[in-house]
Amino acid sequence: MSVSQAPEHIQTLLKTIPESPGVYQYFDKDGKLIYVGKAKSLKKRVSSYFTKDKYDSRKTAILVRQIRDIKFIVVNSELDALLLENNLIKQHQPKYNVMLKDDKTYPWICIKKEPYPRVFPTRRVVRDGSQYFGPYANVKMMHTLLELIRQLYPLRTCNLSLTKENIQAEKFKVCLEFHIGNCKGPCVGKQTEDDYDLAIQNVKKIIRGNIREVREHLQTLMTDFAEKLEFEEAQLVKEKLEILEKFQSKSAVVSPVVSDADVFSIVSDVKSAYVNYMRVIEGAIVQAHTIELKKKLDETDEELLEMAVIELSQRFQSDAKEYILPFELNLEIPNVKITVPQRGDRSTLLKLSQRNALTYKRDKDKQTEILDPERNVTRIMEQMQKDLRMKEQPRHIECFDNSNIQGNYPVAAMVCFRNGKPYKSDYRHFNIKTVEGPDDFASMEEVVYRRYKRMLDEGIPLPQLIVIDGGKGQLSSAVKSLDKLGLRGKITIIGIAKKLEEIYFPGDSVPLYIDKRSETLKIIQHARNEAHRFGITHHRNKRAKATVKSELTDIKGISYKSSQQLLWKFRSVKKIKEATEAELAEAVGKAKAKIVFEHFHQEG
Repeated sequence: MSVSQAPEHIQTLLKTIPESPGVYQYFDKDGKLIYVGKAKSLKKRVSSYFTKDKYDSRKTAILVRQIRDIKFIVVNSELDALLLENNLIKQHQPKYNVMLKDDKTYPWICIKKEPYPRVFPTRRVVRDGSQYFGPYANVKMMHTLLELIRQLYPLRTCNLSLTKENIQAEKFKVCLEFHIGNCKGPCVGKQTEDDYDLAIQNVKKIIRGNIREVREHLQTLMTDFAEKLEFEEAQLVKEKLEILEKFQSKSAVVSPVVSDADVFSIVSDVKSAYVNYMRVIEGAIVQAHTIELKKKLDETDEELLEMAVIELSQRFQSDAKEYILPFELNLEIPNVKITVPQRGDRSTLLKLSQRNALTYKRDKDKQTEILDPERNVTRIMEQMQKDLRMKEQPRHIECFDNSNIQGNYPVAAMVCFRNGKPYKSDYRHFNIKTVEGPDDFASMEEVVYRRYKRMLDEGIPLPQLIVIDGGKGQLSSAVKSLDKLGLRGKITIIGIAKKLEEIYFPGDSVPLYIDKRSETLKIIQHARNEAHRFGITHHRNKRAKATVKSELTDIKGISYKSSQQLLWKFRSVKKIKEATEAELAEAVGKAKAKIVFEHFHQEG
């Protein structure tokens, strides 16, 4: 949409938008917020929507046509804009913004906002001022943390209202937890609020992974008790130190080189992106979590990761001094160093994070495949369409392969895939008719022409994708046949070379390399392997039949059927020659056995 085509009100707004960083909001004709975006320069970013002849996606074009009003908020920096954008999206959930999908069933650790706060696990987050840490995808890890906290700091588990007034009025009595040493009795004034709050501060440090500070505090406390000759108290603190060190030794220690960092990685497909977050403190991974982002306007990985970095660092209340990322972001965060590692411990951490994100994605895909197979097929087909730059989804794929040994018995095979799966009833064999000798290029040209000439003559629907097993030579030969039939440009055709699994397009000397873990390449490889297997099977059968014909059916009185019976029993002509007349009779009867036996032994 050009500026002149935009509503008059918007044309005026575009002239007055400032160059400052900020957040812009798009509203439709009903005044409903449909999109929120952030920009380093509001004027340049917003104007770009109304000066393009073509958009990156159809969805963006639809969004622009719906805009009837624009509002913007100016901020001090791009980081402030990103934070504000994130908050507005979570609050209003506009139709065309990325949707954050998160499993709400993961538990959190809650430190309740109350006098003498309780610490407990919960799956329900209540916005009452309490502090929540998590969520914990690894529930066992959360319970291990809580058990450590209980061993180090006896905290109350009751839900009594421990206000100063209630405690002074002696409204409560100590319970069994006090008598067995799991609570210090704050309900009857046996523990001061300052002492309890100090324990809570250390609990927060443990949950965040800052075990070093807690360890140093306990060591100082133990030394103080020892100097005062309070050895029993010193021994109790020493036991707590041993518990803490035992817990730390079980943590996933990565490297002392990476002391305090957040690691982010991303994997994505056509509809979603998955961002993994890992918190590393003192060389140990103390927290890990993966979120899913549903795409709305074909957002890039850079845009999605930028949004996820802000969301996750806010959620986990991170104060890391370093962010380890898979690529550079156009983002500056005060007091945070951005690292894109190529090797070393940081690179190892990043690969681990990427593996976690990929595992999460695969688990989601498997769930979708089981619960909604058609949706899963559509997702795979859309990804293939994007990877292979196609105009439509490759619901019907056909793959060709040639088979011959030193030019003998040349054959070709075609296999059919529908919705990414083999469709064996449409598999076809071809005997090469017009080519003499071992000429793979001419053979490919012949079978492709014969296949699609017949489909056109019979009015059979054509495939959306043709895969040729071979490099540029075989592909060029197949394209010649499509040219003859007037199908060039109407069907996507590619070649796949075996050595490096490069994908070739007609007329393009530079191959396309698809991620070796992608479903697109796996389906193409599966089709190629099926065509090879199917072709080799036909070639062997033809060669075996020719062998039978030349050595057994030349014997007067022995039919092709009798020849097969002999081969089924003896497996080779050599063993038939070595067999006795009685052994031959077991396969074909006495009369034919005598003929075969005398034929070979007379010749011998």
